[in-house]
Amino acid sequence: MKPEQARQLGLLLKARREACGLSTHRLAAAAEMDQATVVRFEAGSIVAPRPDKLSRIAEVLGISGADLFALAGYTVPSDLPSLRAYLSARYGGLQVDDIDKIESYVGRMAKKRGFNLGDVMPSGEEPLHT
Repeated sequence: MKPEQARQLGLLLKARREACGLSTHRLAAAAEMDQATVVRFEAGSIVAPRPDKLSRIAEVLGISGADLFALAGYTVPSDLPSLRAYLSARYGGLQVDDIDKIESYVGRMAKKRGFNLGDVMPSGEEPLHT
């Protein structure tokens, strides 16, 4: 990323951190990184931020990870994961039958709206059974 992008990213992070009432120390602890890293982010001195660190900061500050990635100049994938993959990754405590029920419900809602989720599944994925 260019130095100006790094500066803009830093300003956004600092403003959001302050709006959340967090110190750099508390943000660093919550995002599981060194305080010096947070300070460097906010100063705009990190021109090649690690995606995992951006993601952790975004989560703590309640900022869209996609927005931070875009500000950092990273390409955000245009393909979204399948519903099953997303639910499994995001909500690890869900059981397989829970995910089956959620998929079934979403499939029925999509059908009501005139489309089939199976038509938009990534290649290699099985369509939903509705």
